[in-house]
Amino acid sequence: MTLTASPTTSATTLTAAAVRPAPQPRSAYPVFRPITTRWADNDVYGHVNNVVYYSWFDTAVNAHLIDQGVLDIHAGGTIGLVIETQCNYFAPLAFPQTVEAGIRVARLGGSSVRYEVGLFAQGEPLTAAAGHFIHVYVDRETRRPVPVPDALRKVLQALVVAG
Repeated sequence: MTLTASPTTSATTLTAAAVRPAPQPRSAYPVFRPITTRWADNDVYGHVNNVVYYSWFDTAVNAHLIDQGVLDIHAGGTIGLVIETQCNYFAPLAFPQTVEAGIRVARLGGSSVRYEVGLFAQGEPLTAAAGHFIHVYVDRETRRPVPVPDALRKVLQALVVAG
């Protein structure tokens, strides 16, 4: 595909067109968590409302970390604060439906992590939605950044994907 600029085409428009997000395959995610939709998730248009997807991102990642024994949401000294989030939508999801959330880590820094989550309709090969959020890990009391704890880092390294 060749992109050419006209007098009314901005560089931003060309860049956005050149990097249009596309659905991701299941193979792009090393870990999956099931999520059951609820009646309340649907909006007046008959599909899951966009804000619910962000809740699913948080639910999938935090449930995985809790299950791995590296996140104590009640008494842990380190907590992750979301500083950025984004989502692209490719196909609708609706109640009643089981969603499968694929989880990967795109960047593991000193005190931050970029999680990427793909939401799949049960059994479907491509994401219905895909997005990311970035956690900065901070001391629960001071809210100042701290290094990602070693046990958490080990679990996150298993989720790192090249790219």
